[in-house]
Amino acid sequence: MSRTLTISDKLYQRLEAEAVARSFENVEQLLEEHSSNGSDLPQRRAVVDNIDRLRNRLFTKYGEMPDGTNLIHEDCSR
Repeated sequence: MSRTLTISDKLYQRLEAEAVARSFENVEQLLEEHSSNGSDLPQRRAVVDNIDRLRNRLFTKYGEMPDGTNLIHEDCSR
């Protein structure tokens, strides 16, 4: 069953721009993606919680980790 929804031109333009930026063919695909992501929210929160616990364990064990960005740049320049 299809429904018709009236939204402002301004909102539709924003949705259309977002769809293009995310490589969707149209606004409908963007909205379908958005609605399906909502069902993943509890799982995504659990993953983030696990990452936070790991980060805290590593900090407790090793302290502040140095930033390796400079080492990566040096390695790439060789």
